[in-house]
Amino acid sequence: MIPLDVIEWSAAICAMGAAFLIAGDFGRHRTGMGFVLFSIVSLLWIAAGFIQSNMALAFQNGIMLAINLYGVWRYLISPKEKRVIDRMNEAAEEAESEVERELAEEKAGMSGR
Repeated sequence: MIPLDVIEWSAAICAMGAAFLIAGDFGRHRTGMGFVLFSIVSLLWIAAGFIQSNMALAFQNGIMLAINLYGVWRYLISPKEKRVIDRMNEAAEEAESEVERELAEEKAGMSGR
C-alpha cells in the first residue's frame, strides 16, 4: 500500500500543476489536461479520505471528481464543445490583438502630449 504522505504530496503537486494549466489559459487542450490532472487529484484525495476514515474528504472529492470529469468531457471529448471553445479562442485572440493595438495607440497619444 502507498503511504498516506505520498498520496497527499502527489495530490498537492498535481493540484498546483492543474491550477496552473487552467489559470494560464494556454488553450483548449492544455485546459483539458488541467481537468485530467484535477481528476487524478480527486482520486488521490478520495483514497486519502478512505485511508483516514474521513468520509467528508472522500465525499467532497467524489463531487469534485464528477465536476472535473465534466471539464475533461467539455474540453477534450465533446465534439460540439471542442468546436465552440476553438471558435471562442479564435475570437479571444482577435479581441486581444485589438486591445493591444488600442493600448499602444493610447500610450502613443499620451506620450505625444
